[in-house]
Amino acid sequence: MSVAVIINPVSGTGGGPEAGRRRAELAARVLVARGFEPVVYLTERSGHARELAQVAVNHGARTVVAWGGDGTVNEVASALVFSDARLAIVPSGSGNGLARELLVPFDPTRALGVAIGPHEHAMDAGELDGHLFFNVAGIGLDARVAHRFAEQGLVGRGFSRYLAITLREIVRYEPDEYIIVADDERLRSRPLLIAIANARQYGNGALIAPQARLDDGRLDVVVVAYRSPIRALVQAPRVFLGQVGRVSGVTMRTAAEVEIRSARPVVYHLDGEPHVGGTTISAKVHPRALRVMVPGPR
Repeated sequence: MSVAVIINPVSGTGGGPEAGRRRAELAARVLVARGFEPVVYLTERSGHARELAQVAVNHGARTVVAWGGDGTVNEVASALVFSDARLAIVPSGSGNGLARELLVPFDPTRALGVAIGPHEHAMDAGELDGHLFFNVAGIGLDARVAHRFAEQGLVGRGFSRYLAITLREIVRYEPDEYIIVADDERLRSRPLLIAIANARQYGNGALIAPQARLDDGRLDVVVVAYRSPIRALVQAPRVFLGQVGRVSGVTMRTAAEVEIRSARPVVYHLDGEPHVGGTTISAKVHPRALRVMVPGPR
């Protein structure tokens, strides 16, 4: 086989077994009509997409389609990185940050057309605490929100639920102190959040690192100093306008390697998926480590 499709049936609003069946039927119909004989998989648990992607590559898949949100994309990409296999995306998650950066259509039929199209691009991969990420990793408030969002399971998923959790957590949030070393620059801070970005946005147009590029061999490190909940909420729209760098108390720099130290275990997220590390965690970039299908030349 040359194309495999890995579908997370519960991704996004309206996900579930019936949604998974419809997605699988559509993927098979579209790809067969284009002359392919795809193998379609449905995920059953966390981590399953990565396992299925590895199986697909071992059986000869040259393109593996991740149909889901950023977490599904992360799992599939983690199995394809450093190989000749190519990632394609059919976005159906709550944020779809990487798909938005790559300008992948949200219509599944058009996205599948991109998957079997002629255009591919080599993009960087980030690594934090030994785990790969491809969009944005974070520490602080956004990591807290990612943990709370994951605890909800399938109840009330979607951007509105994510926003509601953010509003609740921003009132409760108490910052830890971190020492951030980005290449040779050292910063001590009690931040609202630290974003380590390979791409520009979390998703839904929230541009936390407006200058980030997927293929520059650098990670963008954005440190937002702690501020009152009211002030944070008033300034939040500037993130969606790409103006976070103009907000007072925000520092932005790029680095090939980053180290984060804290007195307590570091709570973080990778592409929206929650993790907990030790008191010191490190990040680095792997330049052009992933081949990805895109709608046109970049």
